[in-house]
Amino acid sequence: FPQLRSLNLSANRLRELGPGLARAAPQLQELLLSGNRLRALPGGLLPPAGPAAPFPLLSRLDAADNEVEELGADIAALPALKSLDVANNQLRELPAALADCPRLKEANFRGNQLRDKRLEKMVNGCQTKAVLEYLRAGGRGKGKAESAREEVRKKKREKQQKKDSGDGEQDEVEEASKLLVKVLHVSENPAPLVVKVSPGVKDVRAFIVCCVLKGVNLKPGNALKRFLSIQTKLHEDICEKRTVATIATHDLQLVKAPLTYDVQPPDELKIVPLGRKEIKAKDLLRQLQLEAEEQRKQKKRQNISGLHKYLQLLDGKDNYPCLLDAEGAVISFPPITNSEKTKIRKETRDLFLEVTSDTSLQICKDVMDTLILKIAELNRSTLENKEGSGSDTESDALCGPGNSNLPLVVEQVRVVDTDGNLKVLYPSKTDLATVASLLTVIR
Repeated sequence: FPQLRSLNLSANRLRELGPGLARAAPQLQELLLSGNRLRALPGGLLPPAGPAAPFPLLSRLDAADNEVEELGADIAALPALKSLDVANNQLRELPAALADCPRLKEANFRGNQLRDKRLEKMVNGCQTKAVLEYLRAGGRGKGKAESAREEVRKKKREKQQKKDSGDGEQDEVEEASKLLVKVLHVSENPAPLVVKVSPGVKDVRAFIVCCVLKGVNLKPGNALKRFLSIQTKLHEDICEKRTVATIATHDLQLVKAPLTYDVQPPDELKIVPLGRKEIKAKDLLRQLQLEAEEQRKQKKRQNISGLHKYLQLLDGKDNYPCLLDAEGAVISFPPITNSEKTKIRKETRDLFLEVTSDTSLQICKDVMDTLILKIAELNRSTLENKEGSGSDTESDALCGPGNSNLPLVVEQVRVVDTDGNLKVLYPSKTDLATVASLLTVIR
């Protein structure tokens, strides 16, 4: 496959990959292997050393949710690797050679029982750069690591001295200025939301993560428009044009619980899409395809815009995924659209957030982390700038500049199977770690 750029082998039962792929697809930039049974990485994927480096353009390698016990030092032989995901495997150690990956910027090692407990804490709460620096220094118990720890202790002492002398006020100001999010645990919530997952989604779109976010202010100025823009940008960037994950946001007051994540045939699934009348899923897709062709003819261009460019993500599916409310109405049809029934409006204060994927659970969580951060940033900006809301109600007065650092409340949502067994709880203790440097989480 000399022109192949992206290969998705996720959610199969692969136990190993041979070196033939490196020879057959020299232009590969993205390799997705999550949800298999791989035990070693790169394993036999890389051919013996030769005149040319294998996978010279491979920038993303995703092998989350496998059985990887060994991450080989030859991972450093991938010269263009920028993103590595080996979350939820069986790794006990991380090779120091990871620090030699010249372009590695994002790495996810969470969900592995590492022998080095300090390193395990770091991978759950620190940025990739800090983890790689630790590995470069030699890891726990090595001479270089000891000197690195001494350097950390030295900085702490200096920080304490500055604080004692009054110079530490800057640090306190920086900490106080961080965005605040408070987690409301299921045990503290008198009416926690639950999403039940049907077995059929496993073969269609297996992963879903949900939560409730309370205290959002979308009334002032163009806050709602910016909120919708955030989703569009996340779909383009971290969701990779919806190919790895899809976001749906709902007005919590319009969501009738309990919810069910299920699948339905294209000719049975009915939804009232945003800005449209009720329609069957198969008719909606046909309508969108016709619109796409008409747009192309009118504008004489190759690219497809809007919802139309996501249609191919459902090619070959016998059933389509959907989120149903207590009345059996479809409020979400990923990865295409959600429903007019739960549409976000300027008056919306509380949100129900949903992220789905057919790639991995960890991707859903990472996207949700980023979504909450972006909404918190928008909320802070809206409240501080008071974008001409012109409101004089008591509830809006509480959200003035003097209260701009009030925390948003994130309510945990449980995702369970049909027997009530827990599948996912978000946010858990380890969630929101990817945005910890910008967000203060009160748990």
